[in-house]
Amino acid sequence: MADKAVTIRTRKFMTNRLLSRKQFVIDRTHPGSPNFSKAELKEKLARMYDVKDPNAIFVFKSRTHCAENAKKYEPKYRLIRNGLDTVLDLPNKGRIQDRN
Repeated sequence: MADKAVTIRTRKFMTNRLLSRKQFVIDRTHPGSPNFSKAELKEKLARMYDVKDPNAIFVFKSRTHCAENAKKYEPKYRLIRNGLDTVLDLPNKGRIQDRN
């Protein structure tokens, strides 16, 4: 896996003094390449934050987001352009009655 294709960004960084650890949210982008494993992510985070043992890093709730809820939020004409919805082949009078 090429390092240039993968970008890892951390946000919501906080130090949890009660548990003596650091915790944060990870945003990873990898356009044009397949998803990568948690083990690879642990190794990259260990290099970023100078952790000696990558097994001390816990990665959980890993999700891939890709155009979710597009049908819910995008306008109908954009859905039709991208093939996610179909055009109603009604005459103009039928479309007006269908709206009302």
